[in-house]
Amino acid sequence: MGHQSDQFDEEMNTERAKASESVGISVQELVTSYYKDVYRFAYRLSGNQTDAEDLTQQTFLIACRKLHQVNDLSKVRSWMFTIVRNAFLKSTKHNETELSAFEDAVVAVSEPEELNLNFDEEALELALAEMPETYRTPILLYYFEEIGYKEIAEALEVPIGTVMSRLSRGKKFLRSQLSPEEKPTTDNNSAK
Repeated sequence: MGHQSDQFDEEMNTERAKASESVGISVQELVTSYYKDVYRFAYRLSGNQTDAEDLTQQTFLIACRKLHQVNDLSKVRSWMFTIVRNAFLKSTKHNETELSAFEDAVVAVSEPEELNLNFDEEALELALAEMPETYRTPILLYYFEEIGYKEIAEALEVPIGTVMSRLSRGKKFLRSQLSPEEKPTTDNNSAK
């Protein structure tokens, strides 16, 4: 068993060396530069610390193995978010039918206005956890990670218009979850 571990370490060192040469960034620099962003995104996707830690670790393992495939350092951040998202999707049983309630809604594709985050943080976390992943990911990337439409579209491998539509639908979902319930007012005069 010790021999397999030594062989794995040797293979990982070879991968790291190839990646550093081809991209110009070492694995240590990758972790140092992107750990907080990757963990924060993993936490928001998964909703709990343990899963976020697992997703973060898995993301960096995959990135280490595939770093040699990166040609453009300016795209490393969105590439890392893509890895997190794909790892999350693989770790959950993604059910496309959860979108059906939203697909019927007609949504204008427009520039998203700023999301009003004057809500209880716990309520926001719960609403994000209940939001279908298809809308949660663009919301998290755009508003919490401050990634632009083009990068989100590349990371999700969808057209920019789809990103805009999903942002709009995600905001609509959040508004419906976070808006105060309309409480019936009691009119003392109506009882007379």
